[in-house]
Amino acid sequence: MRTLAEWLELQEAVHPRTIDLNLERVSEVAQRLGVATPAYRVITVGGTNGKGSVAAHAEAILRAAGSRVGLFTSPHLVRYNERIRLEGAEARDAELIEAFEEIEAARRATTLTFFEYNTLAALLIFARRGIEVAVLEVGLGGRLDATNLVPADVAVVVSVGLDHRDWLGDSLESIGAEKAGIFRAGRVGILGTADMPASVYQTIEALAVRALIAGRDFTWEVLGERWSYRGSGLTLEDLAPSKLAGSIQYRNAATALTAVAALGAAAPPAPGLDRRIVNAALGDVRLAGRLQIVPGAIEWILDIAHNEPAARVLAQHLRERPLRERADGTRPQTLAVAGVLADKDAAGIGAALAPLIDAWIVCALPGARGGSAAQLAERLRLPRAQLTLADSVVAGCERAASLARPGDRVVVLGSFLTVGPALEWLRIY
Repeated sequence: MRTLAEWLELQEAVHPRTIDLNLERVSEVAQRLGVATPAYRVITVGGTNGKGSVAAHAEAILRAAGSRVGLFTSPHLVRYNERIRLEGAEARDAELIEAFEEIEAARRATTLTFFEYNTLAALLIFARRGIEVAVLEVGLGGRLDATNLVPADVAVVVSVGLDHRDWLGDSLESIGAEKAGIFRAGRVGILGTADMPASVYQTIEALAVRALIAGRDFTWEVLGERWSYRGSGLTLEDLAPSKLAGSIQYRNAATALTAVAALGAAAPPAPGLDRRIVNAALGDVRLAGRLQIVPGAIEWILDIAHNEPAARVLAQHLRERPLRERADGTRPQTLAVAGVLADKDAAGIGAALAPLIDAWIVCALPGARGGSAAQLAERLRLPRAQLTLADSVVAGCERAASLARPGDRVVVLGSFLTVGPALEWLRIY
């Protein structure tokens, strides 16, 4: 019997392409496995940025309301098991291996990508565990992403920005059309912002989607740290802040609340929601590596921030969290430990954060999409005097720790491949 590590190694080699946006192969295998039309309800969450946070909030709200919930996210930070959560706990190695064995038998001559194996395993495990609601985070795009083989009862597009241009197109209109591909005719579709390309609204109109749009059909108001929510048939006052950091989380929590409430319109009965339930969820929501704060004499902030829009959100968070002047009158510093994949807009990320960063430690990343620290330094287009090169993320963290003084902060950013090793180095994951 193969170990989990051996299964993952095999899955990297089965299909000739790492990414192959095509639903035909994975849907064929899903039909053989009997998971293409699940008995449980489905919330699918897509978008350029924010989809992980919305998915995590939806999971927390559903659990607090008493539903048996499965959460599927990607990629992982440290352990593959993170990708599949059942009632708040990661999938066990044994059930992942069992699912992979069943998929391998069912696929026959059909080849699958690593992510397609992952999606099918999640659907199989959710069915075996008898979950009531699955929250599926789209991997890439939407229309042709493997998660879209399952028709969503409620589909959410959180945001649309320029990312993954090699696969989704070079314009917001083309990317928006791909993201909106998770909507289903006559079903509920939620927009986390009204600021969407025309292509998203065109899809909504063409499919007669029952759209719920932020700022129009649901709103939120922040008073200090407390906030209120108003949506169709649901008003909640004096809500606690999300456990996830950053003002963007009010929007993400409101979007998730709307998705959970909309399940009743899509496939009743809906989970009952009240202030007590929602506050319990907001205090319990978990999502590593997104504006994650590690307090101490030197504060560490870890955020994936792998594209320019996400870097702007991180920059706003840093502005909202100014450093205090030291007792001796000196100004504390912000150091960045940055690792950005070769196909990402490093210059855009650098430009968004440059006014807030005093020194950059630029890290090499492994793999075909990685690259050397020197290559990343060129792509960031920042003054060379601000940059220090590191052969790895761990080396970058060690360098930052040696340079930082009490009162300083270190921001780790740029990729799952950057934040994951940093979390392990900090020994908090």
